[in-house]
Amino acid sequence: MSGPLAGIRIVELAGIGPAPFACMMLADHGAEVIRIERPDAKRGGPGGDPAKDILLRSRKTIAIDLKSAAGIGVVRDLVASADGFVEGFRPGVTERLGLGPDVLLGTNPRLVYGRMTGWGQDGPYAQAAGHDINYIALAGALHAFGRAGEKPTPPINMVGDFGGGAMMLAFGMVSALLHARTTGQGQVIDCAMTDGAALLMSMIWSFRGQGLWRDERGVNLLDSGAHFYDTYACADGKYVSIGAIEPQFNAVLREKAGLTADPAFDRQMDPRGWPALKEKLAAVFATRTRDDWCAILEHTDACFAPVLSLAEAPAHPHNAARGTFVEAGGVIQPAPAPRYSVTPTTTPQMAGERTDTENVLAEIGYTTAAIAALKTGGVVA
Repeated sequence: MSGPLAGIRIVELAGIGPAPFACMMLADHGAEVIRIERPDAKRGGPGGDPAKDILLRSRKTIAIDLKSAAGIGVVRDLVASADGFVEGFRPGVTERLGLGPDVLLGTNPRLVYGRMTGWGQDGPYAQAAGHDINYIALAGALHAFGRAGEKPTPPINMVGDFGGGAMMLAFGMVSALLHARTTGQGQVIDCAMTDGAALLMSMIWSFRGQGLWRDERGVNLLDSGAHFYDTYACADGKYVSIGAIEPQFNAVLREKAGLTADPAFDRQMDPRGWPALKEKLAAVFATRTRDDWCAILEHTDACFAPVLSLAEAPAHPHNAARGTFVEAGGVIQPAPAPRYSVTPTTTPQMAGERTDTENVLAEIGYTTAAIAALKTGGVVA
């Protein structure tokens, strides 16, 4: 394995969404991640095709029956050899399985035990079901997403599941792993998507505290309120993005768009004029196609980029030059990020339909006879 986390072993209890993404990131950066699935999990069946599931890339899989005492024993043996453990169940579930923090850290005091939930391990909502949209709603983030006079618009599930959840957990795991290596002391990470989504809004809270942000949608600097920070439709129905905040960049935009002579644009930061200026700018962008505007504005300081679809993004010259997207197992997908000058990230490898059960158990000391007995008893598959 390559990457700065080479030599780190993480055990992952199979789940969906943010916990797998966090483990994908750890694997991307060199950790050996072993994913535990149920023996009856339909790999490649109606629940999804593991060969095309990007969130499952670059790790091993072992199938264990967690409803059996013998299966729980296998998990404990596996975790005893690990640096980290990740689970994404409701609070109390792993304790009832016999895989709670007290048990696993009792065996492996250096273990970093990562817990991924929406609401957190405690609090009035802790045991309630929920999804990204609910977590970012309670965090105060969802209220900020949307245009003036319209209802809140969920930004798909980037803010709760992946930004406030998975990436916070990956950061927490690495931080706690560093602490464990220094001190020999493991610990539990309580990663709640609501907490993480709130944290991602730190700059907006800062603006609000300074009187620079109104607590309503679509009227502020960064939420489509300003004419110089928005998307615009072109003559062909495609869109461009503009983010010309700084005066010098806004001047370039005005010059390239032929708006230098219009004195109304001189009062860039006066919110009272934003609606009218937005109408003017929209009319200008509607006169040309997106490709026309790319020819005019790309590679300038107008803070411009075309709005690309998922189908278009991998082929854009900038993304192609940097290798922002890669193909693995016939699936186009984002490449690991960020990048390192010395320890390159792992080349993505897609999951297969078979598990790595026998190899993983052999690595932690199980004999061929012991593995065969577990298989015969249905404990592993």
